[in-house]
Amino acid sequence: MLQAANVWFSYVASGFSRTRAGPPDGGRHVLSDVSLSVSRGAIVGLLGPNGSGKTTLLRLMSGTLTPDTGTVTLEGRSVGSFSRLDIARRIAVVAQETHSTFDFTALEIVMMGRYPHLGAFELEGPDDLRIARDSLAATGTAAFEPRPFATLSGGEKQRVVIASALAQASEILLLDEPTASLDLGYQFDIIDLLARLNRDRGTTMVVSTHDLNLAASLCSELVLLRRGQVLASGPTADVLTHANMRALYGVDADVSINPRTHRLTVVPVGRAR
Repeated sequence: MLQAANVWFSYVASGFSRTRAGPPDGGRHVLSDVSLSVSRGAIVGLLGPNGSGKTTLLRLMSGTLTPDTGTVTLEGRSVGSFSRLDIARRIAVVAQETHSTFDFTALEIVMMGRYPHLGAFELEGPDDLRIARDSLAATGTAAFEPRPFATLSGGEKQRVVIASALAQASEILLLDEPTASLDLGYQFDIIDLLARLNRDRGTTMVVSTHDLNLAASLCSELVLLRRGQVLASGPTADVLTHANMRALYGVDADVSINPRTHRLTVVPVGRAR
């Protein structure tokens, strides 16, 4: 459904050049020969240290960046060949941080997700309002409808932003650190919400995260990125191993099945020696 094939990418810096004839030259490659395939209905997790290229890969998959070489395709068609509106109808992005310059309410933030479905100069109608309110209800944020977005807590904001992505009515969600800086309770809320959206709506997701246990409990597949390259990929149970955690993060970790949840659990125990 959504695929990156042999993707190379480097940010162009002053004094460096880029060539289309082969792998990018000049400066460090942010991504080097990266490939992954996201099937319809899957939840794919991206794991890796800071600077490993996770956010860049999400931006390439959303079409906001263009690879130097390689391809990113949606349903067999180059993402770059879609208009921005067409992409927005198919792919919604939940960024790591969302700030509002203006004093929008939670409902207004969610209504912005309807923009790709409106014609030029067209205003939102009753159907758009219904979809926005359904999205608030689906994320447990209906009570925040009249609240200024800026007054919400971090977890509340994140759920409202996810509601906006739902209102966008896209088949694919790309989420960058959806539980970053949230307390433990809100982390559980976000994980439960994403699992429910996948189960009930069949929403396809790619989730960048540092939370190993979120990845273990939520994701059907994992891609491990280290220094812009794929270290390992495949089903979560095959990829989330002691050896891979040592290679990826340089830490020793106990990886086992939790007897209460019957899910993989990762417990880092220290730096690898």
